[in-house]
Amino acid sequence: MNKAVKFTSVVLLSMLLSVGVAAKTLKFATLAPAGTTWMKEMTAGADRVKQRTDGRVKLKFYPGGVMGNDQSVHRKIKIGQLHGGAFTQAGLSQANNSIQAMGLPMLFRSLDEVDYVRERMDPVLKQEMESSGFVLLGISEGGFARILSKQPMQDLEALRSSKVWVPEGDEVGLTVFKGLGITPISLPISDVFTGLQTGLIETVPVNPTSAIAFQWHSSTAYMTDVPITFLIGVLAITKSEFDKLSVADQAVLREEMGAVFKRLDKINRIDNEAARAALQQHGINFVMPNPGEIERWREISAKSVDEMVKEGVISAHIVEQVRGYLRTYRNQQ
Repeated sequence: MNKAVKFTSVVLLSMLLSVGVAAKTLKFATLAPAGTTWMKEMTAGADRVKQRTDGRVKLKFYPGGVMGNDQSVHRKIKIGQLHGGAFTQAGLSQANNSIQAMGLPMLFRSLDEVDYVRERMDPVLKQEMESSGFVLLGISEGGFARILSKQPMQDLEALRSSKVWVPEGDEVGLTVFKGLGITPISLPISDVFTGLQTGLIETVPVNPTSAIAFQWHSSTAYMTDVPITFLIGVLAITKSEFDKLSVADQAVLREEMGAVFKRLDKINRIDNEAARAALQQHGINFVMPNPGEIERWREISAKSVDEMVKEGVISAHIVEQVRGYLRTYRNQQ
């Protein structure tokens, strides 16, 4: 073998080895069941990332909660078994409570308000989370959670007499319910279906699509038709793993998964409307609170948020930004 051929072979071998070393499989856990729109969109985005990075960056998803609840997922992230996950705001709040600001109780009254505030707050929340060690690759609308229950929940007294669920680790939800005089039952999402079947819990805040996806509607009969909280979903990766990628591959990952979550924003809004109609077809009765109850809930919820700010449960300056943008929007209207 002449020198030229030897040199070419060494160069090619070095290139192949470097590609192999640089290749990275990023592992994400999610509670989203396999086959849902969320999983289909994220998988399609992963395929595009793999293609555009020539296989250097691969995304592997573990759907349906197979990696356990949020606390288990965070433990597995710490030991490197996972690199990130698709979370609700409550699921990621242990890293930085600022992410809960968009889900404050009784805050938003319409999706127009949400759109206005999100346009200004999404970049802020991404920056906040990155300072806490997580890169948010995408933020998507989950829609408004409403009260799904076995009995009609039309006043605060009915809620207080019911067994109300709060997501495990959701300090904001826990504090607000206690402020309303409710002692909620904290469970991971994976246990809610069984809890409803056995009567351990009777009332859950949930958006229409999740009510159907997790089959919670099968053990309930009523939905109180008032937006309680606004839900978001995020795809987060640890900054330490993200920083291991080349600048070019980081850009591809942000671009493709960001595009996925922008599509999910539109899809989820449509799906929630369709799910609402489906719930009615399945026999769920939509009821309104008694006169004066909505304002009563808003006043108590606002006081609870103020208390949480004082106690450091949630970031004061982030809450003020959200409330400030909301005041501006309402004044303009």
